[in-house]
Amino acid sequence: MGKKPTREEAFAILKEYNESDSLIKHALAVEAVMRYSARKRGHDEEKWGIIGLIHDLDYEKYPEKHCSMTGEILRKYDWPEEYIRAAISHGYGICTDVKPEHEMEKVLYTLDELTGLVVTTALVRPSKSVLDVQVSSVRKKWKDKRFAAGVDRSVIEKGAQMLNEELSDLIADTIEGMKEVAADIGLKGNL
Repeated sequence: MGKKPTREEAFAILKEYNESDSLIKHALAVEAVMRYSARKRGHDEEKWGIIGLIHDLDYEKYPEKHCSMTGEILRKYDWPEEYIRAAISHGYGICTDVKPEHEMEKVLYTLDELTGLVVTTALVRPSKSVLDVQVSSVRKKWKDKRFAAGVDRSVIEKGAQMLNEELSDLIADTIEGMKEVAADIGLKGNL
């Protein structure tokens, strides 16, 4: 089964396997969005946040084994299977066949990609800040497939369908969650 990990343990493991500043900031952004989403939905904020924090644990060192190595690493630390499954499920249809089933898994699957679009939208603003990003700005950028071309919009759309939620609401949740850690993720800007 494994013991319930703490945020400190999760962050230490993340830092052990990742040196890239951009990957650490992405992990912090996804953690914040997962925490925000858990609060809004009435779930365990700590658990959702920790899973968001470690979801890309293996990406820097094992990009060709993304998700599968996360499982191996976390089992080595005796993490609960529920946490491992949730982290791995975010790669559904890309690098794993573990389908998001629980609401937490569906949120991670959807909002992981969406954070990338919000980051890029914030960085092209004069303020360079997530604090003044509007849902309408992200929606406008969504339509330009060359903008944030690395963001797989089909994953976000599938996730929105899984959650039976509107894209605009999910964008709003992503922005709100990221605002809470704007300074930590380098998106406080010059406001």
